Amino acid sequence: MPNDMQAFNRAIVEEFRARNGQIANEMLKDTPLVLLTTTGARSGRSHTTPLGFFADGPGRIVLWASAMAAPVHPAWYHNLTAHPKVTIELKTEDGVVKTFEGVASTARGAERERLFGILAANSSGIAAHQSRTDREIPLVVIEYGG
Repeated sequence: MPNDMQAFNRAIVEEFRARNGQIANEMLKDTPLVLLTTTGARSGRSHTTPLGFFADGPGRIVLWASAMAAPVHPAWYHNLTAHPKVTIELKTEDGVVKTFEGVASTARGAERERLFGILAANSSGIAAHQSRTDREIPLVVIEYGG
């Protein structure tokens, strides 16, 4: 990941935590965000990444490993496939950011199709990333105690 993207993500993480999940960045201010903390596949170190998500019922959120339609999966996806136990920081219905432990899995088959349909209906620009890459963009389900 380029250093400027690392700096951008670090700033978003800091702002998310300091402002109870509110982001002033014009590009992200209306996007539901979650902070995903994974364990590095090789390093074993914790890594926190801000990501867009959508809810799929109570205690389930869905992430898309698009990396802006890059030809390879993002590092956070590699991390959670190696270590599926993750931590998320999420603004709850009561308006407060809470931290949850969760387990990540990649949606497959009919479940992926159903979730991709939801993504396409609500975020057509994000869903269009799939047509700009040869890889299947993973949809990741995080199940957590929420």
